[in-house]
Amino acid sequence: MKMSREALGLTLVSASAVVFCCLLFSSAALSRSACGPQPRGAIESDKSAPETPVLIELFTSEGCSSCPPADIFLQKLDTSQPISGAQLIVLSEHVTYWDHDGWKDPNSSPSLTDRQSSYESVLGEKTVFTPQLIVDGTQQMRLGNAQQIKDLLQKAATAPKVPIRIGEVTVDAGNPTALRAHIETDANFDKHNADVYVAVALDHVESQVLRGENGGRHLVHVAVVLELTKVGKLQKGKTFAQDVQLKLKPGTDPKNVRLVAVVQESGPGKVLGAALRRPTI
Repeated sequence: MKMSREALGLTLVSASAVVFCCLLFSSAALSRSACGPQPRGAIESDKSAPETPVLIELFTSEGCSSCPPADIFLQKLDTSQPISGAQLIVLSEHVTYWDHDGWKDPNSSPSLTDRQSSYESVLGEKTVFTPQLIVDGTQQMRLGNAQQIKDLLQKAATAPKVPIRIGEVTVDAGNPTALRAHIETDANFDKHNADVYVAVALDHVESQVLRGENGGRHLVHVAVVLELTKVGKLQKGKTFAQDVQLKLKPGTDPKNVRLVAVVQESGPGKVLGAALRRPTI
């Protein structure tokens, strides 16, 4: 069941908040070696200066009128990478419960709706809502509070993570809908076992919404999850290594795809590690 953002007491993204967040990006950029948006490959970590991965999940819908500002905010995090010492790995997860209000989101998935629902008891929420931003599986990020955003992301960047490596991601020559990769991790020294997920996401998606709350709007999304697959478990004190094969929808351009590997306590719970890599074309 969805509720209005007023009923949930959510803070709208005002123009002043957007400006404040832009100032956050600008000031953080001054401490990095390059100004302005990073080049397309920059999100993949610089081996000479390892950065702590921070997973940011946005639960969103094209049928929700308060979601476009959050979609834009996620794009800014993805391209600007404003937190020094952090690699912000973003995922846009489109839910289905707005699909009956005049517009069916072509990116929505029941499995992502279920994933959001499973977070609610962990986060102490009584119901699901959009937009919702979850950092490393345990903290919610409020778009109207720029200081909370900065503090939360900086704190997440200091948390120890299990290193994850994604080997070369290739497209099967005989089957252009099949992606192959090798996933491996260092040992898990957390006190809990964890699940290993791999997400296939589209770098860039545009949509012209014809009906519903966003009718007439042209929307742009980043890191839109097509599939989120559990590929194994990482036991306490153990490492993980496995070849994986993932499917693309027919017609998907591999150049518009990113793979994100996530190690997360069951529940879902705390994210212990994350990594990102794009296919070799």
